[in-house]
Amino acid sequence: MAGGVIQLPGPFVTVARSQSQSRHGHSTTAEALPLFSLPATQTQVATACAVGDGYEADVEPLAWARPKRSRSLRLLRSSKRAVARSPCRMFLLVATLLVVSWIGYMWRRENALSARWVPDAESQRFSQEPLPSPLERTMIAGYELPLRTRGRYIVDANGRRFKLASVNWYGASDELFVSGGLDIQHRTKIAETIKRLGFNSVRLPYADELVTLTPVVDRRLVMANPDLAGLRAMDVLEAVTTALTDAGIAVIVNNHITSATWCCGADPCDAGWANDHFGPLCRVKQTEEEWMRNWEDVMERFVENPLVIGVDLRNEVRGLWGTMPWAKWADAAERCGNRLLRMKPDWLVVVEGTESANDLSGARKRPVKLDVANKLVYSAHVYSWSGWGSLGGRFAQRGYSSFVSTMRYNWAYLLEQDIAPVWVGELGAPHSPSVGDAHYWQNLWRFLKAIDADFGYWALNARKPKDNATETYSLVADDWLTPVRDYRMKDMSELMRA
Repeated sequence: MAGGVIQLPGPFVTVARSQSQSRHGHSTTAEALPLFSLPATQTQVATACAVGDGYEADVEPLAWARPKRSRSLRLLRSSKRAVARSPCRMFLLVATLLVVSWIGYMWRRENALSARWVPDAESQRFSQEPLPSPLERTMIAGYELPLRTRGRYIVDANGRRFKLASVNWYGASDELFVSGGLDIQHRTKIAETIKRLGFNSVRLPYADELVTLTPVVDRRLVMANPDLAGLRAMDVLEAVTTALTDAGIAVIVNNHITSATWCCGADPCDAGWANDHFGPLCRVKQTEEEWMRNWEDVMERFVENPLVIGVDLRNEVRGLWGTMPWAKWADAAERCGNRLLRMKPDWLVVVEGTESANDLSGARKRPVKLDVANKLVYSAHVYSWSGWGSLGGRFAQRGYSSFVSTMRYNWAYLLEQDIAPVWVGELGAPHSPSVGDAHYWQNLWRFLKAIDADFGYWALNARKPKDNATETYSLVADDWLTPVRDYRMKDMSELMRA
C-alpha cells in the first residue's frame, strides 16, 4: 500500500454514490472504479465487497477484513460446505465406517464363540466316574406293545409313557452302505454298548440307493462279523436291526437320503423325497412312488419284529434352498405313512419338520392326519448352527430366552398344548466343544429337561465311513466299546433317569 491507495490489480467493483457526491461533480447513480483507485480504508473495502453487480459474489473479503471466527465454527462451516458439495461421498464414508465397525464386532464375537470351552466342575467330576447303570424301567422290555400316542406322549398299550432316549447309528445311508463299526466289533457287542450307555432305542438311517442298488458289501467292512461276508447291503441292514432288537433295544428306521452319501449338503437332488422334477441332473433319480416302494421293500423285512416300532419318513426335508412348503410335505407324508400303516398298523409314523427338520410351525394350521389314529409323532432337529439366516442368528450365539422363544414357535407348542409327541430326533455336540457349542448345548438341555422331551443323539459312531475320518460327535472310542464320559453323557443320563 502506497500514498493511501491500494496497489492491487483486480476486478472492478461498483461503489454506490449519491448524485451530489459524484467524484467529478456529474450526476450519476454508480460508478465502476478500478480497485487500485479506492481509498485504502477497511470500511470502504468491506463496503465494496458487499455491494455490487453480482460479479463480486465470488470474491471473499480479504483475511484482515473478515470478522474473527472460532476454530470449531470454521470446522463446522467447512464440513457443511463439504457435505453440500458432495453428499454422496459423505454418505459412503459413513456407510463404510458402519460396515467396518459391524465386521469388527462380528469378528470379535466369532472369535469368542470359537474359543475352546473349559468343562465346568460338575462335568469334570462326571467324566472321572463310571457311567450310571441303565434303568430297566426305561427299557422297552418292560412295556406292553404296541405303542401309540396320547396327547404329547408316546404310551404303551396300558397307557404308560415310553420316553424315547435314542441314539443314531449311521452308515447304511452313506457311500459304503454298511452301519459303522462292523469291521471293529460284532454287532451284538455294539448293541450291548448302546444299552450300557442307557439308550432304549436307535434311529437307524438308510439311503434309497441302498434299496435300489443293494450291492454286495465289501467283506473288509464286516471283518468282525464274518457271517455277513458276501451278503448284500439290505441283508446287513436287517442283521444289524435284529441284533438291536434281540438286545431289547427298540428301532426306528429312517429314510435318510436318496443317494448314498453324507447328509446333508446343498444338493437339491437329496433335499426331498422325490427328485424326478430335476430331470437328468440327479445321479440317483426317484419319483414319490419309487420312494414309497423303497419304504415297503425295507419294512417288509420287519413286519414280524415287534421292537421295530416306527418309521421316520424322511430326514431333513428342505427343498431347494429351504423352500419346501409344509403343506406339500404334509400331503406326501400322509400318503406314505398311510401306505406303511396298511402293511402294519402298529408302527409309529414319524414326520420331521421342514427347514432341515427345524420347523414344525406349519402343523398349527395344517396338521398331518393319518388313517390310523394315535400313530403320529412329529420330529425336530436342533444343532448349534441351526437358526442361521434368522434375525436371532445361530443357536450357538443365542441367549436362553431367544432360544426358547424359537423352540416354542417351531415345535414345542405341540407339547405345551398337548397336541402330539415331538421327538428331537437329532441333536449333538463335539467331545471337545467350543464356547459356542457348549452355549448351545447348555441352552438346549436346560429346555429339554424343563419339558421332559424325547430325544435322539447324533451319533454313536466312532468314525465316519468316508476316509475313516474321526467322528467328533462320537459317544464311543475307536474300539466301539469304551464310552466317552463327558458333559454330553451327563446331561443325557439325567434326562433318561428323570
